[in-house]
Amino acid sequence: MELYSKANIPTAHGHFDFSVYKKEDGEEITVLSLGDFSKLDKSQEVFVRIHSECVTSEIFGSLKCDCKNQLDLALKEIQKRELGVLVYLKQEGRGIGLGNKIKAYDLQAKGLDTVEANHKLGFETDLRSYDDAIIILKKLGIEHISINTNNPLKIEALESSTFKSVSRNASVTISNVHNQPYIDTKKSKCGHLF
Repeated sequence: MELYSKANIPTAHGHFDFSVYKKEDGEEITVLSLGDFSKLDKSQEVFVRIHSECVTSEIFGSLKCDCKNQLDLALKEIQKRELGVLVYLKQEGRGIGLGNKIKAYDLQAKGLDTVEANHKLGFETDLRSYDDAIIILKKLGIEHISINTNNPLKIEALESSTFKSVSRNASVTISNVHNQPYIDTKKSKCGHLF
């Protein structure tokens, strides 16, 4: 995987270095960042968000999850710190894809929770991988990570890699009547930390 292109781009949350990494199979991974990581103090911790794509909330404003809120909060935090990285992975619906995610939403409307719906469709609870994000973070030279997440699987993936330290920075968003059942299921069945 190599850095393919990079530009500084103004966004609603401020200016970011917007980078695109390209994998050998042609897949592109987006990275928004602030700061010169080559000049970090060797023990300096960097705020990192590894975020999986959510077309339904981030583009169309669905209220069924907390993904867009988490994305916005992470970008605001990077601006506040003037140092940080957001790696945006194409892993819609915990890795099952958009079409299957919509099928899962239909099953949820019929009484299943998000985990039960995935299982009914023949999928594991969570199919996401964080390997590509780990490769990019290492290419950036980051050794100490403050990971912005509630997902214990993401923390485990980083801790099992060769980073010198990994600490957790909780992603705290405001729930609504539409996403509260989803958040409750993430807590009770996926071990998410809130």
